[in-house]
Amino acid sequence: VTLLLFVFFFPLEKKLLASEIYFVDYSKVMNESVAGKKAQDYLKNLLSSSNKKFQETAKKLKDEENKIISQRNALSKEEYNKKVNTLRKKVFELNKSRDKSIKDVATKRKKAGDEMLKNLNPILGKYMKDNNIALVIDKKNVLMGNKKFEITSQIIEILNKEFKSINLN
Repeated sequence: VTLLLFVFFFPLEKKLLASEIYFVDYSKVMNESVAGKKAQDYLKNLLSSSNKKFQETAKKLKDEENKIISQRNALSKEEYNKKVNTLRKKVFELNKSRDKSIKDVATKRKKAGDEMLKNLNPILGKYMKDNNIALVIDKKNVLMGNKKFEITSQIIEILNKEFKSINLN
């Protein structure tokens, strides 16, 4: 009798749990919400403008290198070595600035993700409470799932109403 009760109630318990587990595509929330799009655009523009600046500086340094090479026979050995060392220092500084810029963008991208998550958690909490949901997991951690358990578009809609931008400064 106990075994019979277990067999009948165990599948019911599984269905109850499955209907309380939903998933959200966090990447989609980050890329398609108003705040996420603004942050992505800002970071893309920041990276693009700094890359453009670095390319212009690199071109100037390349021109300077060609000029030094063309003057090699006209300059004394000490003067030539002095110009080469000065150019090397400029190249080193350019690379150092480029690395710093890339790290700054990476830091801002992490900050944007953290800020998004900080604002997303109460929204998810309220949605879970209002809709009697026990667990919400990131879609990237779901091997397979029924589309009816995905709540990404609903969360993006609520997020767009309540959270318009991410402060990255």
